[in-house]
Amino acid sequence: MNSNTEQIKSQGLIKSAGLIVIVILLSKIAGFLRDVIVANYYGASLVSDAYFYAYQIPALAIVILGGMGGPFHSATVSVFSKIIKNFNAKPEKEVKRLFNTYQTFSILIFGAIALICFFFPQQVMNVIISQATPELSSLAAYHLRIMSPIIIVGAILGLYYGILVTYNKFLLPNIAPSMLSVGLITTLVLSNGDDTGFYLAIGTTIGALLQLFIQMPAVMKLGYVFKPCFEFFNNKNFKDIMELLMPAFLSSTIGQIGIYVDIFFASSLAEGQWTAYGYANRIFQFPVGLMLAALLVPLFPLFSRLVAQNKLDEVRHYFNKGVGSLIYVGAFLMIFIFICRTDLISLALERGAFDHSATLMVSEVLFVISLSIIPYMFRDSITRIYYSFNDSKTPFYIAISSIVLKFIFNSILVKPLGINGIALSTVIITTINACLLAFLIRKRISLGYRAFVSQIFKILISALVSFGIGFVLNLGLGNILASTFVLKIIKVAIIFFVSLGSYILLTYFLRVEYLSDVKEKLANKFLKRKNNA
Repeated sequence: MNSNTEQIKSQGLIKSAGLIVIVILLSKIAGFLRDVIVANYYGASLVSDAYFYAYQIPALAIVILGGMGGPFHSATVSVFSKIIKNFNAKPEKEVKRLFNTYQTFSILIFGAIALICFFFPQQVMNVIISQATPELSSLAAYHLRIMSPIIIVGAILGLYYGILVTYNKFLLPNIAPSMLSVGLITTLVLSNGDDTGFYLAIGTTIGALLQLFIQMPAVMKLGYVFKPCFEFFNNKNFKDIMELLMPAFLSSTIGQIGIYVDIFFASSLAEGQWTAYGYANRIFQFPVGLMLAALLVPLFPLFSRLVAQNKLDEVRHYFNKGVGSLIYVGAFLMIFIFICRTDLISLALERGAFDHSATLMVSEVLFVISLSIIPYMFRDSITRIYYSFNDSKTPFYIAISSIVLKFIFNSILVKPLGINGIALSTVIITTINACLLAFLIRKRISLGYRAFVSQIFKILISALVSFGIGFVLNLGLGNILASTFVLKIIKVAIIFFVSLGSYILLTYFLRVEYLSDVKEKLANKFLKRKNNA
């Protein structure tokens, strides 16, 4: 690999990733504030359970299908990045036709699903939460009807997100998701909440529409103005998208079916447990989603272009560096959550209708879910390699097998462990998926696992020792710095810095190469600023 080319690409990647980290961090903060306000008004209750059950259907469109890494985004980036000849000019006619055909298809398909959810919400919820009480099922159907327009919005968002990322415009697509939080927060604060969750559902719908409208002008400015086009059968580029999209779409849908399997089992549990699972999962997604987005948003288009140019050595290089760095940070994140999760949840959510019993419920679930941080990061990263090779079938087949395993593990674990059984089942499935994807990718490319695994082993040893240090420190400070809000913050801060310091020192002495990469990048950045001064 040419050293100058590598340096230019690396600098561009780092610059894009740094910008994305800042933007997504702000979006995650907005999401955190949303959760704080929702918890304050509704706690872990029947209303919150109903909302989170109903939201799983529109979430399929706006988060899983239309969000970062979703099939609409991935298919758009993979195909459009290869057929656009000049990224500095308006799109050619064939590119515009593909865009219009793609959006027409999305509107027709998801518009039909949205209409079904609007006119038959009770029937839909009866299927999903068949073990729920009539009161819970009825309230969930009420929320679903209000949020049904989000389904059609989500499919269009995936296309817009993909187009903007293809043109290396990362800022707006990563700002837009915060609009969902802005819409919900504004609605709840102005209405002061209610007993049925109406403002909770309508605020979510308003936020989704804002997320769409904020991206639309930027897409139009690039030259993509929507005009219905029905070239579903005679547009070769659209067929290419469908070949990639349909298995990826089904794979994501299969993944959502796994959530519906969880809902089926959770609907028979005590009130508030599904809400606790939802909060724990969003706390988990806050840092993990931030890191994945920062790396994969700029890296995925690069993977696609390098694969198209048959530069497999460069694909291997960027994958191992990127995923290794993710796991390096993720391992410390996991041990910090293990140690301080209860204090963190208490500081963030314990107010209003969200009491200490809800904090303990969320804390237990978060502990179990956090076991999946490393396999989760690896799975989502290596999936982009499959998509870069236009292979979405392999992840799809693996996802299908996961549904059967999900049902089996839930059947075994939920009865003795309750909602924690669902969390543990998720950890097991995520780990199995990651291992299968890692094994089967060898048909496409050798990723050089031997050196990679050696580094990961050193990271895990360092994390385990740092966990022991932090755990003992937490016990020692527990009775001294836990009585007030401020003292809890001080306690968490002390544990964080002591654990982080020990983790960095251990990885330094064990010569973990990802620490050296970070150190080199920071040193170069400092020298550059010094020279410019």
